[in-house]
Amino acid sequence: MKAFVLDRYAKQGALRPADIPPPDLHDDEVLVAVHAAGVNLLDAKIRSGEFKLILPYKLPLVLGHDVAGVVVKVGSRVQQFKPGDEVYARPDDFRIGAFAELLAVKESSLAAKPRGLTMEEAASIPLVGLTAWQALVEKAQLQKGQKVFIQAGSGGVGTFAIQLAKHLGATVATTTSAGNAALVKSLGADVVIDYKTQNFEDVLRDYDVVLHSQDGQALAKSLRVLKKGGRLISISGPPDPEFGKDIRAPGFVRLVMRLLSAGTRRRARKLGIGYSFLFMRAHGGQLQEITRLIEAGAIRPVIDKVFPFNATNEALAYVEAGRAKGKVVVKVQ
Repeated sequence: MKAFVLDRYAKQGALRPADIPPPDLHDDEVLVAVHAAGVNLLDAKIRSGEFKLILPYKLPLVLGHDVAGVVVKVGSRVQQFKPGDEVYARPDDFRIGAFAELLAVKESSLAAKPRGLTMEEAASIPLVGLTAWQALVEKAQLQKGQKVFIQAGSGGVGTFAIQLAKHLGATVATTTSAGNAALVKSLGADVVIDYKTQNFEDVLRDYDVVLHSQDGQALAKSLRVLKKGGRLISISGPPDPEFGKDIRAPGFVRLVMRLLSAGTRRRARKLGIGYSFLFMRAHGGQLQEITRLIEAGAIRPVIDKVFPFNATNEALAYVEAGRAKGKVVVKVQ
């Protein structure tokens, strides 16, 4: 099968187009013919070697964390899916590989593709959808009437999280450029801050939840816009000890995480705020909930650009440049 392969960690290094054997199919897995694959900053970060401690992959490796396609074969223990089913997923860590013609996905991580979506639209959803769900529903337990600040509202996670937060009945504030203000308002943002001309710390007060995705400076400011008892959930770090425990990291890695997040956790405690790091995980059940919201019209995919499969490296570079509105997708077949 055709695939794009990472041979060695390198910043802005190119993936190698190659013909490789199809993936082995485990008893609890489904073999999917990949029609479209979402492209995420996570792919670029893994390629650059930034996640070697958290995700010690063996190279060579096929990247790709979002898939939409058609089932071609199922493992002996699979019960929910059959050949011909249209599906989508965020494959599990250490079983990624959507930048290829075939991908084996755990049955427990898979969901039926939402009716009415193209394969490209479906492939744009899993990673950002599950990130938003696990941050706002699972960790923050966001309630109707609460106030949430979602950073980078025009990005992949932001465009989904704004819609989910509005569905949950929250008041939503976000940051974006003036050029993207109309987009985030159309998704439901109530308060839109132009990050080029405004300081969000001067505008926002007494928020219940912050979904943080930016740098350390924004993290420090975010703590100050939350009210006592509020929650700051970061998808950009620093990782906390709880995360190290969840992924069963070796002792020295847990120590590194404890040290990296010590200052942030200390400041949060002083302010009476809960801090947690989120590295989203594959979850077919949550993806089914997201499917229901999409089919009900509560959430729509936002796609910036679709690249052909042979331009996968160009798609990755486009995402890494950080200017995409919504998601970037590769059309595999």
